[in-house]
Amino acid sequence: MRFDDDSQLDTSQVQDTRGRGGFPRRGGVAIGGGAGLVGVILFILIQLLGGGSATSGALPGIDQVQGGQTNLAEECKTGADANAKEDCRVVAVVNSLQEYWAVEFQRSGRQYQMAPTTLFSGGVQTGCGAASSEVGPFYCPRDGTVYIDLSFYRDLQTRFGAQGGPFAQAYVLAHEYGHHVQNLLGTMDRVGSSRATGPQSGAVRLELQADCYAGLWANHATTEPGPDGGDPLVERITEQDIADGLDAAAAIGDDRIQERFQGQTNPETWTHGSAEQRQRWFTTGYRTGDPAQCDTFRGSV
Repeated sequence: MRFDDDSQLDTSQVQDTRGRGGFPRRGGVAIGGGAGLVGVILFILIQLLGGGSATSGALPGIDQVQGGQTNLAEECKTGADANAKEDCRVVAVVNSLQEYWAVEFQRSGRQYQMAPTTLFSGGVQTGCGAASSEVGPFYCPRDGTVYIDLSFYRDLQTRFGAQGGPFAQAYVLAHEYGHHVQNLLGTMDRVGSSRATGPQSGAVRLELQADCYAGLWANHATTEPGPDGGDPLVERITEQDIADGLDAAAAIGDDRIQERFQGQTNPETWTHGSAEQRQRWFTTGYRTGDPAQCDTFRGSV
């Protein structure tokens, strides 16, 4: 995966709270307030992509978050920076995702609402409550924000056995922005307060649709104009990149995670889908480029 060296990045879409304590802020207004995680939707979405756990209330050490504080506006100005630096690549991927979805919403006569990504280290306060890095990347519908501790990218390889790579990392973000799209479209309401799990459950269908939406973005990423209105920000996505993304999707399938950490699988407890399901739905989005093909709530998945 490569970005156009000359494309300008919009760092306002990414908040960097690494090395800070307390609540991330926008415009001087704190997000959240320690209200805790409420509702099954939040429980589902704040789990680790492959099925981690969420926590509510104050976290030990959340005000002693470690990590160096960076200035994304100074360090991440162009696509060349994104090709060279991991956090700048996050900015570029977020820019590309939101450009695509803004156009896609416009095509269907809707208005897309931008969602920031917050980088954190160790723990973070959100509109959905407090969370630690252990929950993995997540989307909070209450404040419309994607949260990620970049250490997850290392965990993806060391803990979950994925090959990793720039596109595997992009897939993770694209999946979370798929949840933002579901929130805007009201799809989350289809799961509601159901606590059902299993390979055909509403929870799994929600996650598989987010995978399909990630594939849609990958299909269009090299053709949509960049954030500066010029050439596409994403210059190239290779078949090897797609293979890396599919490998990551499989690594965090419920069955793979259960086999790796429990030594056996129990489909009736699945919340995100099997490796095969996740790969198949990402491929559906990528190969067709058609949002209508991402209706995981129809028929079997």
